[in-house]
Amino acid sequence: MSETTAAGLPAALAEPVERVRAGWMSLLFFANIALWLGVYAPIQVLLPQQAELLDGAHKEAVFGVVTGVGAAVALVANPAIGLLSDRTCSRFGRRHPWTVAGALLGAAGLLVLAEAPNVLLMTVGWCLVQAGLNGMLATLMSGIADRVPVRQRAQVGGLVGIAQMLGTVLGAVVVVVMLDLAGLPLGYAACAAIVLVGAAAFVLRTPDARLPVQFRPSGRLREVLANLWVSPRRHPDFAWAWGCHFMINLGNAFGTLYLLFFLKDAVHYPDPDSGLLIMMGLYGVALVIGALLAGHFSDASGRRKPYVLVSAAVMALAALLLVGWQTWPVALVASPLLGVGFGIYMAVALAMLTQVLPAAQDRAKDLGVVNIANSLPQVVAPLLTTLILRWLGGYPGLFAASAVATLLAAVLVTRVRAVR
Repeated sequence: MSETTAAGLPAALAEPVERVRAGWMSLLFFANIALWLGVYAPIQVLLPQQAELLDGAHKEAVFGVVTGVGAAVALVANPAIGLLSDRTCSRFGRRHPWTVAGALLGAAGLLVLAEAPNVLLMTVGWCLVQAGLNGMLATLMSGIADRVPVRQRAQVGGLVGIAQMLGTVLGAVVVVVMLDLAGLPLGYAACAAIVLVGAAAFVLRTPDARLPVQFRPSGRLREVLANLWVSPRRHPDFAWAWGCHFMINLGNAFGTLYLLFFLKDAVHYPDPDSGLLIMMGLYGVALVIGALLAGHFSDASGRRKPYVLVSAAVMALAALLLVGWQTWPVALVASPLLGVGFGIYMAVALAMLTQVLPAAQDRAKDLGVVNIANSLPQVVAPLLTTLILRWLGGYPGLFAASAVATLLAAVLVTRVRAVR
């Protein structure tokens, strides 16, 4: 499909105006669930167990090295594969070939992990997973900018946020069942199969406009690599929105990553595992409600920034409650508050970020840069948390940092001029 619009642009570069249908949204939703299941099921369950099997005495160090190296690969792969897809002129489209390639590479990495006999191959396998699935993420997210009109993007963004949460939850359920049946190899194989099915369903049942060769961005390799950088001076709205996205995700990471230890060491809850499930259940339900409502009303009004401000305020309130009171009843109040705040943000985040992308021909690359703001907090937060817990006030200091990060995000979003 390489139609030309009335403005003389190929369909691949034109701003979308036709609303996407429920079928397209459902396939994107399923593909995102499959992708996030392929990422989080290993992180939550499979990789820690494999680290313990390979080196029980140093399992924490093994897990940290494997996930740390994989995170570094993810930071590079996402914008790099996005950039390559922006320059692809295949008759199958410019996104779908890379979605398939990413799913195949990710699935191959999961199968390497299934049979990895040592830490080295375990690391290689996880790097393949991160490279492949982050490439798939870059192309799926660019599909929103390619296909979804501005007036519908908060609704679609909300569904993507819900898919990420569901992928995380379903991943844990699937691998626990597989582990009970046949151990680690079947758990990894199940994740690989789900990733491939999700990608195939989306690619085979949705269109992808072809980029004519004459519209391919030109430049030597050095210029292409330099294009991975988005100048804050030339594109200030993109820079402010990126900073807001990073701080919101950092605040959410501070608020959620160490909840199990918080329940055990600060709240002294008698059964921390069940307590965590209760808190995350409340968080997840509230996230879905916040995302659906905010997506609907944001698209109806065309406004994004007020919802970001509300989400930051609600998330900061949740964190400040836990600064003042480390008790189980307060934790039960803070969990849904944090969830609804993050759900509101997830609904409008993609809508806002796609509205400040610098150029249509670089959509996937620029959204890959945006995705760094998703991944980087997962690397930075554990390091900062260790320092905060030890030197800056323990858990009250940690939740205070969460509140500060989200409030700073609110300040940054006010600097974005191109979005209401």
